[in-house]
Amino acid sequence: MLTDLSLAFSASFVVGLSGALAPGPLLAFTIREAARHGWTAGPLVAAGHALLELVVVALLVLGLGRFFQGEGARGVLGIVGGGVILWMAWGTVRAALRESPDLLPVGGEGRRRPMGGALLGGAVVSLANPFWSLWWLTVGATLLSRFYPGPLGLGGVGAIYLGHILSDFLWYSGVALAVAAGRRVMPRPAYAGLLLACGAFLAVMGGVFLYTGIRAVGALVNASPVGG
Repeated sequence: MLTDLSLAFSASFVVGLSGALAPGPLLAFTIREAARHGWTAGPLVAAGHALLELVVVALLVLGLGRFFQGEGARGVLGIVGGGVILWMAWGTVRAALRESPDLLPVGGEGRRRPMGGALLGGAVVSLANPFWSLWWLTVGATLLSRFYPGPLGLGGVGAIYLGHILSDFLWYSGVALAVAAGRRVMPRPAYAGLLLACGAFLAVMGGVFLYTGIRAVGALVNASPVGG
């Protein structure tokens, strides 16, 4: 039993880390928040991400994942998610183009505004990313089905969930720590450039998500009797 739990935990950790290491909107959001508010943004973003994933794991265990697997659902996720990420990209670029980007003094992390924004943002950015939903409906669901239902029961689900979120906490906390350490000696032009790079990346990702969502809805319309 203990060996099987360790296997479930390890497999989930490795798979989760491979996903976390891939550049995406959540990484860009973590860099932005860490540059503005310090290293604590990393674990808070990961916590918001983890809370959302807890809901997804529960839904998959209850068998509700099949309702989100159609072209229509993917289309809606792409359009809504792409719009949200494009809105975030605009806000990031606008902040970078200000005359005095919102830098904090050394030791002042998190004092300018509540850090709840990073926690909520971790969930919102994840939910806005249709590839995150697709990952859980394919890779995540497959991993869960490997250990549940089975002799491990809910223990296997817990091991998979803990292994997955641990990879996220380690990666995003490490990224935020590195960014915050650099921010202490970062000149304002470099800081603005970092925000611009994050905003551009978010804009590209949002555009891709929006395009895939529109294509999915278009394919569904064309395949319907009315569209045909």
